[in-house]
Amino acid sequence: MNIGSYTLLVARPKGSLGWWPRLALGGAILGALWWAAMGSQVSLGELRKGLPWIGDFLGRMFPPNWAFLDKLVVPAIETIQIAIWGTLLAIFLAVPVCFLAARNLTPNMAVFHVTRQVFNVTRGINEIILALIFVAAVGLGPFPGVLALAVHGAGMLGKFFSESIEEIDHGPIEALRSTGAGPIQIIIFGVLPQVITAWIAVVLYRFETNLRQATVLGMVGAGGIGFELVGSMKLFQYQDTATCILVIIAMVMVADYVSTRLRAWIQKGAR
Repeated sequence: MNIGSYTLLVARPKGSLGWWPRLALGGAILGALWWAAMGSQVSLGELRKGLPWIGDFLGRMFPPNWAFLDKLVVPAIETIQIAIWGTLLAIFLAVPVCFLAARNLTPNMAVFHVTRQVFNVTRGINEIILALIFVAAVGLGPFPGVLALAVHGAGMLGKFFSESIEEIDHGPIEALRSTGAGPIQIIIFGVLPQVITAWIAVVLYRFETNLRQATVLGMVGAGGIGFELVGSMKLFQYQDTATCILVIIAMVMVADYVSTRLRAWIQKGAR
């Protein structure tokens, strides 16, 4: 072995990739991106051709019809109500089951895997599809939107809740078990105090998501401001559409600000 080869071996950290594997990995990534672009028909030329139409559409939306605000008060409140109850029902569905989906608390691995798959199925179905199913089941209105957000949110919250349980300190749990505490006592006094702050932060984030999704669910007849948005577009009342969009943006911004402040206050109190 010559000195140059020895220096190269010493300089290369143990387990690091050489140049050829890195080039091969880079080529594989570029190939995957090209394959995805071809499959999704990404085309800057088509976008450039459509820019005049987009400009014409936006031009028709301004100025917004501020007189339409009076008609949006009730749908906006309805959207907030849908998001609130969709979040609450998701919590009620997720909390009793999430302990079974945590490896450190589940009674056996079969229950763990079944529960995790239930969460995967519920959060794998889009809210709009769920809303269409519930609209067919219970009719038009905000209630199908609540049910759609609850079912999908239960899968999301259940996953986050169970994963946060798996990351807790096991010391308090072992101490409680040594005193003869039962499962309910272990959960109340050993698990919940360690995860409640993280849970609240996740719930607040989920509420923000539900508020945005509730505006979309109205497009399939699930009530809320989305119903007015679609109606204005179908009637080519684009200035009314602009007003709807501005109201939705304002609602999301307010919800984001309030939830951010609440999370900061909760985290400060937890310290």
